[in-house]
Amino acid sequence: MGASISKEIVMKPVGIISGTIPLHEENIFQNLKETVVKTEFGNALVFLSEMVAFIPRHGMDTLTPPHMINHQANLKALQDMGVKEVIGVNSTGSLKKKVNPGMIVIPDDYISISETPTIFNKSAVHIIPVLDEGIRKRLILTSKKLGINLIENGVYWQAAGPRLETKAEIRMMSQFADIVGMTMASEATIAAELELPYAAICSVDNYGHGLVEKPLIPEEIRKGARRNARNMLEIVKRYVNEFSSGGKIAM
Repeated sequence: MGASISKEIVMKPVGIISGTIPLHEENIFQNLKETVVKTEFGNALVFLSEMVAFIPRHGMDTLTPPHMINHQANLKALQDMGVKEVIGVNSTGSLKKKVNPGMIVIPDDYISISETPTIFNKSAVHIIPVLDEGIRKRLILTSKKLGINLIENGVYWQAAGPRLETKAEIRMMSQFADIVGMTMASEATIAAELELPYAAICSVDNYGHGLVEKPLIPEEIRKGARRNARNMLEIVKRYVNEFSSGGKIAM
């Protein structure tokens, strides 16, 4: 009589890094355990369940501006917690009139000419940063199942921040990219250095400065992010439910 061999299923959570507005307003931290993860690059605040590891990239109480985010600590914490892949949820501005506020973009490439953070401070290591095509395709499939329209390809331009871009900068960027933000390229680069599969879902919350006649007002950007929050979260929730190895996430 042969002996039966049982194999333990090791669950690996999906890592999600997001801004503050969608997470706070939709109570996405419900039933998640708050923990501070210590890494060689500093500490990272993580909200954890069996299925998901959330990092609010700007923190919780005192909001960290884009240029001061510790991307190295955030991504290393997710790696140390055993995530299988990472999704960045990003707020962006449009660089093209046809890319309207309210749309969602799944970028397939990015540009970052300003200094990008790295985990390699004592050695010269050359990597080829890419946005993971498998995650991208799954995000697109998930949105189609939900009946949510999105733009399936696009180039993300990362500005240094924290200031917004000048009209001249927007005109220049618009020749090479479709959306502009301040965080995704840094996350994608660090993820590539750590060999963590990474892709992003980007909310288009405003037109870039000078792209249309209406003046760019910061409060309008925040309103745009709130309008898109529900659809973004529905996509992420469905993605986790379908493509993780566990049960349901409460939202």
